[in-house]
Amino acid sequence: VQLQASGGGLAQAGGSLRLSCTTFGSIFDFNAMGWYRQAPGKQREFVAGILTGNSVSYVDSVKGRFTISRDRANNTLNLQMNSLKSEDTGVYFCAAGPFDRAIVLRTGRGMDYWGKGTLVTVSS
Repeated sequence: VQLQASGGGLAQAGGSLRLSCTTFGSIFDFNAMGWYRQAPGKQREFVAGILTGNSVSYVDSVKGRFTISRDRANNTLNLQMNSLKSEDTGVYFCAAGPFDRAIVLRTGRGMDYWGKGTLVTVSS
C-alpha cells in the first residue's frame, strides 16, 4: 500500500494550505487515517485523525484551525489548515491503519502505512 501526500509549500503566518493524501486503492478501506508532522529537531507528533464513522480528533494546538476529512469522490484524505502559525512548520505525513481506535491515531503505533511526507513552511 502506498500513500502519497501533496499540497505542502510555503505560506505566511495567518494563511492557509490544504494537504491531500491518496492511495491506489480506496482510502475508505482503512479504519484509521491520520496526519502527523515532524518539525526540525523534534519528534514526530500526531496532528489530526479520522476513524470509521468519521470520528475525528486533533492535537490541542491545531483545534479550531485544522480540519481533517475524507473525500469519497476524489479518494483523498484532506487536511485543511487555516490560520497557520510558524510552529506549524514541518514535514507532514499521512498514515493509515486497520485499527479503529483513537489511541492508535494518537500514538501512531498500529498505523501500518505511511506516506513520504510533504513539507509545510510557515513564515512569520
